Amino acid sequence: MPADPDRLERKLAAILYADVAGYSRLTGEDEEGTHRRLSAYLDAITAAIEGYRGKVLHYAGDAVLADFTTVSDALTCAAAIQEDLKARNQDLTDDRKVQFRIGVNLGEVIADRGEIYGDGVNVAARLESLAEPGGICISETVRSAVGNKLPLAYEFLGEQRVKNIAEPVKAYHAWLKPDAVLPAPEARPKVRQASQRLIPAGVAAIVLIGAAIGLMAWFAPWRPTLEERTALPLPNKPSIAVLPFDNLSGDQTQEYFSDGITNDIITDLSKFPSLFVIASNSVFTYKGKPIKVQDVSRELGVRYVLEGSVQRAGEKVRINAQLIDATTGHHVWAERYDRDLKDLFRLQDEIVQTIVRNLAVKVQSVELERAMRKATDSLEAYDYVLRGREYVYRTTLSTNLKAREMFQKAIELDPHYASAYVGLGWTYRKAVGHGWTEFPNQALEQAHDLAQKALDLEESADAYSLLGYIYLLRKQYDLASHALERAVELNPNDWDSLAILASVKLYTGQPDEAIQTFETALRFNPAVDVDRQLELGFAYYQASRYDACIKILEQAVERNPNHSFLYVALAAAYAQAGRPEDAARAAATVRRLDPFFEVASFGTRYRDPQDRERIAEGLRKAGLK
Repeated sequence: MPADPDRLERKLAAILYADVAGYSRLTGEDEEGTHRRLSAYLDAITAAIEGYRGKVLHYAGDAVLADFTTVSDALTCAAAIQEDLKARNQDLTDDRKVQFRIGVNLGEVIADRGEIYGDGVNVAARLESLAEPGGICISETVRSAVGNKLPLAYEFLGEQRVKNIAEPVKAYHAWLKPDAVLPAPEARPKVRQASQRLIPAGVAAIVLIGAAIGLMAWFAPWRPTLEERTALPLPNKPSIAVLPFDNLSGDQTQEYFSDGITNDIITDLSKFPSLFVIASNSVFTYKGKPIKVQDVSRELGVRYVLEGSVQRAGEKVRINAQLIDATTGHHVWAERYDRDLKDLFRLQDEIVQTIVRNLAVKVQSVELERAMRKATDSLEAYDYVLRGREYVYRTTLSTNLKAREMFQKAIELDPHYASAYVGLGWTYRKAVGHGWTEFPNQALEQAHDLAQKALDLEESADAYSLLGYIYLLRKQYDLASHALERAVELNPNDWDSLAILASVKLYTGQPDEAIQTFETALRFNPAVDVDRQLELGFAYYQASRYDACIKILEQAVERNPNHSFLYVALAAAYAQAGRPEDAARAAATVRRLDPFFEVASFGTRYRDPQDRERIAEGLRKAGLK
């Protein structure tokens, strides 16, 4: 039959729809800066779409619509875009990050005048609204089409009712697996104008060579040389690292349980001032890796290592634990416990007391009582708190919401469970820090109320630490200092509280005290938190100890070569130390990593304007504006 001339063309398309999360809030805070970053990011997104054989159909303000001939290309492109933007946003403060949500759908569309229309497009747009900032949401048609061909992980979100779509849409979150590598995009040459093609070949070659040299100078990674680090010395009191307990249940979903027991043993041991206990941040870097306790001793600077395993089956639990003198390899103590699950709290206390006794530590009765005190009698509530903590550590919007759900369930089971209120409070604090809320002030207020509720129930270091962090974000420095000092009194091994307290000292013009507190905190957490290293560098800078500032920042750069603020601090320190060439190179790296950096907008947390001006002086000497 002859074709109907009035019939609109239809085709099956893989549709990508990307939009900025919280654009109104971002422009309200910094309209010009946000627009500049958005423009640069849209250029990067366009290049990625073209590189993965897609076609940009149109831009709608801060949104992009594109189609692809294959689903694999569309989803690979989405993952590549988010990885690229994640790297670009990494070193920006939360109020300057421009994050996109992306939706990907496979469906039939109407193709007309170079555009596409219909439910296939509408579903992609609705999926975008379900994604978290920096995340990807896909339809079931996409999930079925790609199968396991891509190095991505998926989380089923169930059936979602979306606006103007009659039937529910089955949706999935998608994200790149850790250490996975995406296929590289095609290098797509730009189409040249006719006048450009008339450039003589010799002139063109010279231009291209010059451009290549310029690009190499601009993009070549510059990093200062790192000196060899010496082994960490042993503290002058019994020191221990509790390695992550192995999950022997045969069920990967029980990882949260074994990790939770590990964390609780660390927390209980940390409450003894007569012990030196490595933070969980550092010990969990060994999780799932073959290790030698001698290496752990040398790398973390401890004498003793506790290893163990957990096997949970129904209402029974088996825990194996062994305490090793890692300097000699000698087994100090080993035990296997087979108990009813209802005896778990008593069992944890027994393990902690045995460790303390074997380390020959003198413990006051009040310390022992505080360490052994359990905040709930409900195993089910405790289980929800462990699950909540595991979700919090994943640091995504969806897992943060899941953590909130877990902590709320724990509170429903035991309204007097202080740790559950603290955990719930941290989810609101993280929402503010990662830009997952349109109402940061209200979220901080909720976190404050939850921390205070926890303190009303039980005085704990965790609650004071949360409260101190909130006060720091509000620039209520005196209140922050009071809360954090009390947290350290209750848990002298709590690296996080020490680090936040050091930040308060830095921003209130006490660089020498900040240095001492930062160094203590980082000794408990040798795995190193780059943001704390950066602040320690600034503390050295404010104390005019430029050589020490440069040394710590050069170490940090070796591990974090794309962290722009490290180069900001280095540029100022080199300039003040009389090293203009190094300062110029660091400043050039700042411009490459953060083209929108401005001296005037840097250092706003300092209470004293003179402290802020001291940094600005070094930056201007380095050539930054």
